[in-house]
Amino acid sequence: MGLCWWLIGCLAYISIIGIPWGKACFVIGNFTFFPFGKEAISRKELHGKDDIGTGGLGLIGNIIWFLCGGFWLALGHVGTGLLCCVTIIGIPFGIQHFKLAGISLAPIGMTIVTKEVAEAARKANAEETVKGLRS
Repeated sequence: MGLCWWLIGCLAYISIIGIPWGKACFVIGNFTFFPFGKEAISRKELHGKDDIGTGGLGLIGNIIWFLCGGFWLALGHVGTGLLCCVTIIGIPFGIQHFKLAGISLAPIGMTIVTKEVAEAARKANAEETVKGLRS
């Protein structure tokens, strides 16, 4: 599946206007090869503010992505995940493929970080929310 991500990334780079999607394809392709200890998280959740990929343009980009390749990559990850879950040893890999199927549908506005960074960002956001509710 990582090779599929890289292939679609190459096709996106060839089209010139697909360069932002191509960059995401290579990052997620690498994540597909080495998924353990990492997590996909929204950049808004990580940085605490919107950027071009987490706003309205990101939504449009994700719709275009879904129509052009996201659905098929997600379907591939679900199929691969089901095949991995046939054996007990493959179950952790299958679970990772199911997680990758989710990011395959809408990768714009997401970033790959370690699990510790994702947990720290969620904790900081929760603390800010509680602080806002108390004041």
